[in-house]
Amino acid sequence: MFRRHGLVLLLPALVFAQTAEAPVTPAKEQKPFSVQVNEVIVPVTVTDEKGKFVTNLEQKDFHVFDGGEEQKIQFFSRERNQPVVIGFIIDTSNNSRMHWKNYQESAMELVWNLLPNADNKKFSGYLISYSNEAELLVNTTNDSEKIVEKLRKLKPGGGAALYDSIYMACTKHALVKGEPVEPRRIIIIIGDGNDSASKKGLDEVLEIAQRNLVTIYGISTVAYGFANEGDKNLVRLAEETGGRVEYPLQNVYKDVSGYLETPSDEGNYAYKVGTGGYASAVAQGMFRAINNVAGEVTTQYIMRYTPTIENEKRRDKIFRPIKVKVDLPNVTLRFRKGYYPNTP
Repeated sequence: MFRRHGLVLLLPALVFAQTAEAPVTPAKEQKPFSVQVNEVIVPVTVTDEKGKFVTNLEQKDFHVFDGGEEQKIQFFSRERNQPVVIGFIIDTSNNSRMHWKNYQESAMELVWNLLPNADNKKFSGYLISYSNEAELLVNTTNDSEKIVEKLRKLKPGGGAALYDSIYMACTKHALVKGEPVEPRRIIIIIGDGNDSASKKGLDEVLEIAQRNLVTIYGISTVAYGFANEGDKNLVRLAEETGGRVEYPLQNVYKDVSGYLETPSDEGNYAYKVGTGGYASAVAQGMFRAINNVAGEVTTQYIMRYTPTIENEKRRDKIFRPIKVKVDLPNVTLRFRKGYYPNTP
C-alpha cells in the first residue's frame, strides 16, 4: 500500500538553555524537563499559497519578535539532518474502529519512515496507546521493528485518554542524552482529538508540552461527513506548539461530484465500501498525510537569538510570545507561539 521513505525530522520553534543536557534516565521516575532560558531557537516552516515549501530564503528575509520586540538573529541555517525523538501516540478507543486497519498501517508506515535504520542513533522513538488509560508500550528505541511489532497487535476498544497520553509522553519516556536540545522532541498523534477518560486537562497538558519543548502533529482519524467535537482540541495542541493536523479522509472525495446524492446503508460514499476503489482512495489519503507531516518538519529554517536586556526584564509575563515575519507576500509561516523562560 505504501512505500518506505527515509525521512529526517526537525521541530518547529523550540527554546533551550545553552548549557542544558539531559542524560539517559529511567522512564518511570523521569520528571518534566525545565530550564532557565538563555538562548531561543526557532525552527520555521514557510509555504507558498499552493502549500509548497519555500526553501530559498536568507537570514535577511526573516524578522523574529519576542514579546513584541524584534530580536537580533545570531544563528541562521537551513538545518535538515538534525536528531529527533518521536513520540508515536495512537488512539485505540472505540472511536477509531471504523478505519482501524488503515490507521494501524499508517502508524507503521510513519515509524518506518521516521526511524529508517536501527543503527542510526540520531533518530529514536517510543510508542504510547490510549483508550481507557494511556500506556507506554515501547520505551525509547532506535529500532523501528520493536514499535511496529507492538502496533500489529493492537486492537481498538474503550474510552479515550488522549490528554493523559500526552502527559505521559512528556514525562515518562526514557531520555536521550542531549534531549531536548539535540535531539529535539516531537509527538505525532493518530486520533480524532476526543478525550473521555483523562485525569489531566487540555490546558495542563498543553503547558507541560510547551515547557518540555515538544511539538505536536496530528493525523486525524475522522472520516468525511462525520462531526468531531475533539478536532478543535487537536488543532489547538498542534498549532500552539508549532505543528499542524492532517485530515487524510476529509479530502478523499474532493474531486468527485454528486456522491452525497447516492445514499447507502453504510453512508454516502462515492466509492462503495468494500471495493478496490474505496480502499485505494483511502490509501492515497493516508499516504498524502504521511508525506505532508514528514515534509512539514524536514524543510525548515533554523534561527537562534538571545533575548534583549529590555525583554529579559519583563519577568512578570511567565509565557513569552514569539512572532516570526518574512519579507515575502502570500506565504504561510508555522512556528511555536511562545515559550516559558524559566521554572515557575
